[in-house]
Amino acid sequence: MKFFDLPLDLPHAGTIALRIAQRLGQRADELGVEAARSRTVAMELVELLVPYRLEGENPEAEEAQEARDRAIELGRRLVDEIEAEALQEDRIGQSVRNLFETLEAGEEGAEIALRAGESPDSPMRPR
Repeated sequence: MKFFDLPLDLPHAGTIALRIAQRLGQRADELGVEAARSRTVAMELVELLVPYRLEGENPEAEEAQEARDRAIELGRRLVDEIEAEALQEDRIGQSVRNLFETLEAGEEGAEIALRAGESPDSPMRPR
């Protein structure tokens, strides 16, 4: 599976986390479901990453690695909850892939995004 191999960018990951949280809320409203677990994990991700977004740069190496690892863990949990609460859609899946790309985990992102609803035929996917 092809993937984008990008350098760590915690500030941009914070922006993507906000997009995911917002879109999950919209998706839950569209479907008329609460989606409490997905929203909770999405907000944990936002709380972790938004400080880096506000600073506009990655922290020192050790802190950056810890934040990256925690964000990847939360991203995996988020996809589990998206599946469990049947919230999958193309835009959410694309954002999940983008999140993992900014966390230097593009290969995993390309795979996990499909579980979050990204269409395998999406023109946004790496070719």
